[in-house]
Amino acid sequence: MKRSNYKWTLPSEITARLGSESWGAQRAIFEADHLLLVLHAPPKADSNEREHEIFLRLPQGKWLHKGIDHGDHALAKFMEDYRLLYNELEDRFEKVSSIDSLFAIIDRLIPLARSSNNMKQALQTAREALGNDAFIIDMRDRSVDIARGFELLLADARLSLEFRLARSAEAQARAAEVGNRAQHKLNILAAIAFPLMSVSAVFGMNLPSGLENKPLFLFWLVFLGGLGLGLFVKGWVSSAAAPEKKR
Repeated sequence: MKRSNYKWTLPSEITARLGSESWGAQRAIFEADHLLLVLHAPPKADSNEREHEIFLRLPQGKWLHKGIDHGDHALAKFMEDYRLLYNELEDRFEKVSSIDSLFAIIDRLIPLARSSNNMKQALQTAREALGNDAFIIDMRDRSVDIARGFELLLADARLSLEFRLARSAEAQARAAEVGNRAQHKLNILAAIAFPLMSVSAVFGMNLPSGLENKPLFLFWLVFLGGLGLGLFVKGWVSSAAAPEKKR
C-alpha cells in the first residue's frame, strides 16, 4: 500500500527516514525542529490492517493532522478513542458469563494492548524530543494510562480464563470419579451375582441332573458354594482397584 501524501511540506531529513510503501510502525521522528508522529488507529476486530494516523508538529508549535489544522484536537480525540475502547472492554469483562465470551474479549485485547504499548513508546520518544512541552507531556501520560489499563485488563482476562478452565477441569474430574465409583460398585455386584446366576442357569435347565431327589441340604450347599465363589470373585475385583486407592 502506497504511503499517502498530505497537504504539508515535510523536511527532507524526515522524508529520508520514510519508506515509499507505507508510513510504517508507530514512532516519532524529530528532524529540523519538526516532529512527525506516526500512530496507528485502534485495531479493528477480525482485521490485520492498520490505519495510520499521522501528526506533524511545526517548529512554532502548531499541530497538523494529515495536512489539516487543529492536529492537537485530533490527537486528543485519537487518545479518547483508545480510552473508550478500554471502557467498553472493561464493562464486557465485568459482565462476562462464559468461557467463549472471555476468549472473544482476550482476542480483542491482544492487538489493542500491543498497539497501545507501541503508541506509548512513540509518545515517550516525542516527549524526549520536545522537552517540556505541556501538550505532549499530557498525551504521553494519557498513553501510559491507556497502555497500562489494557495490559492489566488482558492479564485479568487471562487469569479469569485459566481459573474457569481449571474449575471446569476439576468438575469434569469429579464427575469422572463419581462415574468410576459407580462402575466399581457395578463390577462388585456383577462379581457376586455372576457365579450365582451361572449356578442357577445350570440347575434351571430342563434336563435330569440326578439331584432332583436329593436331600434339601444339598440345595443350600450348592447355593452357599455359588455365594462363596461370588465373594471370592468380588475380593479379586476389589484387590485389583486397591493400588489406585493407595495413590
